[in-house]
Amino acid sequence: MKWTYDWLKDYIETKVSAEQIADTLTRTGLEVEDLIVPVSPIAAKIIECKPMEGSDHLHVLQVDDGSSTLRQVVCGAPNARVGLISALATPGCIIEGHEIKSGKLRGVLSDGMMCSGRELGINDDHSGIIELPEKTKIGTPVLNSEIVFDAGITPNRPDYLAVRGIARDLSACGVGKYITPKEELLKPVSGKRKVNINTDKCPVYQFCEIHGITVNQSDLKVKSRLAAIGINPKNSPVDTTNYICYDMGQPMHCFDADEINGNITVRMANAGEEFEDLFGNKHTLKDTDMVIADDTGILALAGVIGGARGMTTEKTKNIILESAYFNPVSVRKTSKRLGISTDSSYRYERGIDPTITGVALANAARMIISTCGGKIVCTGIAGKIPSENRTIEYSPDLFLHKTGIDIPADAQYEILSKLGFNIVKRNNKWFITPTPARVNIEIAENIVSELIRIYGYDNIAKAAVHKPTDSAPHRDYYINVKQELAKRGLNENKAYGFGDSKIEELLSDKPIIKIANPIINNMDTARNCLLETLLGVVGENEKRGFPDLNIFELGTVFDGDMPGEQHTQICIVRTGNTSPKHWQHRNRQTDIYDVKADLVALIHGQRFTVSTDTPPRWAHPFRYGAIMQGKKKIAEFGELHPSVAHKLKIKTNVNIAIVDDVENLPPARKPKEPVISDFQPITRDFAFIVEADFPAEKLVSVAMSTDARITDVVVFDAFDMGGEKKSIAFTITITPTENMSDDDLQKLQNLVIANIEKKCNAKIRDK
Repeated sequence: MKWTYDWLKDYIETKVSAEQIADTLTRTGLEVEDLIVPVSPIAAKIIECKPMEGSDHLHVLQVDDGSSTLRQVVCGAPNARVGLISALATPGCIIEGHEIKSGKLRGVLSDGMMCSGRELGINDDHSGIIELPEKTKIGTPVLNSEIVFDAGITPNRPDYLAVRGIARDLSACGVGKYITPKEELLKPVSGKRKVNINTDKCPVYQFCEIHGITVNQSDLKVKSRLAAIGINPKNSPVDTTNYICYDMGQPMHCFDADEINGNITVRMANAGEEFEDLFGNKHTLKDTDMVIADDTGILALAGVIGGARGMTTEKTKNIILESAYFNPVSVRKTSKRLGISTDSSYRYERGIDPTITGVALANAARMIISTCGGKIVCTGIAGKIPSENRTIEYSPDLFLHKTGIDIPADAQYEILSKLGFNIVKRNNKWFITPTPARVNIEIAENIVSELIRIYGYDNIAKAAVHKPTDSAPHRDYYINVKQELAKRGLNENKAYGFGDSKIEELLSDKPIIKIANPIINNMDTARNCLLETLLGVVGENEKRGFPDLNIFELGTVFDGDMPGEQHTQICIVRTGNTSPKHWQHRNRQTDIYDVKADLVALIHGQRFTVSTDTPPRWAHPFRYGAIMQGKKKIAEFGELHPSVAHKLKIKTNVNIAIVDDVENLPPARKPKEPVISDFQPITRDFAFIVEADFPAEKLVSVAMSTDARITDVVVFDAFDMGGEKKSIAFTITITPTENMSDDDLQKLQNLVIANIEKKCNAKIRDK
């Protein structure tokens, strides 16, 4: 975004220098990347004019530029003569986009360039160099050489794409007083032409038809400002739409009314419909593209670019001005798909002020009539100007709560008022309606952000040093889960929310959410799992000689491409050895029971069963388990499938645990006060014969559920008996609540045996 210093002063009374304004804007979130001080052509008098040898039209001039020495310039203008005062572009001046440099022409030094009216952007005369009045002071600038600001605009601040929006922010920062522009609408004029809207992606469309114009140049102020920001002035109708776009942030378009047949219709394109833009490029449209059409066909791509038919030319006598609000998503999709980016699409994509279509139309009509004449013969509107219905409930105390810094309520009120926000106070609650241009203000936290910006980050830092307060509470909703995993020796990984479609296909059968314009080739999806990222970390560390990892990630994964189609997942990966080699203890490799223990810690001691059915693609078919509560899968764990590891070039053993949806984790229960029994615990050993593929976990679960006095079950032996049978032995711990006789113990033992034999299809082993 570019604008000139004098343009800014249309909306703010200030004596602050351009450098100070640039610093203020940068501190408050608008990074001014450059301050351009243009070199203006100056008035110079021709003292000597001699024909150049060997040329039939070039002259060698000696000109007085107000300095002590004459300057030599080679010039081909037919009206160059002694005594003429004209415009001299010295080296460093930018003329029609090119920097003037000192050099030789046919071996003769030319230290500058004499300029025509068209080269200066003053008029269209290129028949010779411009002739300035005899009273013009030699050496004075010919054009307005105001400083140009060049700033980078973040996507969340479309209001900065209008000069008045920048001025309002500066006013809130104390740079000067904001000059509220006069906003007068056009009086309705009935005519034959009407506009129809046949899509919900255009809330309002307004037009104004002006007849009897003579296409002239814009006035010097408009032309010089546009030229300064890099827009080549053409004629008043075109320049006016460009000027309003930068001045107010409202894109507009100007049609030749004589080329439009019948009424104007805003609609979606028909699939396969052809459109030729004003540069002669042809496009095949889809039914997702919004267009402006008449009875003959398409006139323009709504919010993106005008068409070849209906464009304004020097011969145009009657025009139609368009001012509308188009849906940002619709404009963005068309712009990106066709690869067309314009000042118009750039603004619509980010969201313009939806309430200024009528004011912008009135301003543009008056500017054109003032330079080209003409009369308004028809105005029209379809749809309705959207009303500003955002009301944000806010309390001044929220700023202290969020930042730990106390700004008085009066100071907050003053800042928000200068930003153009309407505030209604009710007790300690404020009901704030942002200015319509601030489409990014939606919640109370946005208000806090605005106050921080304008109050000043440097002032916040000083206040934090000199007036310490209690820090704001941590707002990470999953901090307790992260802390539990960190206590178990796991390090947190953080990655981008993108994935690689090729790897996702290896790991699961979940839907792959492709991205239309990926940053790089291996980030072409909105990730549907966290495992891919962690396996990438494993692979990169293994290459560098660090195979022993204990990491986890907690983050968002996506189920679809629509809002809300997402959930929060946990993925844990343990690889390599449990610890470095050491003489005091024997080392071992991590296994699936390590990651299973991590999951058990997350379910806070609640009872569960383990299912080995239907392992996912990433899991080893015989080293996998799912944590179940009833029929609900809470989590799953296993070893990485050897074929997947081979394709990813991972040689280290990788053990994985996944909680696919954190919301499935049972909430932590308040720990019960330990009950210390007055009676000594009793242990009993059991051994059962079960099917070879029967999980020991189920035996443990059934034994635990037999009686509340059974407080622990530990498997201590398992071996293959042949014949597709195996033996599993375990110890139960009984904590009596009263005296137990031998008969009581025997009854409990028999109950355990009966329960397991019935539910596990098992048989007690008698020897």
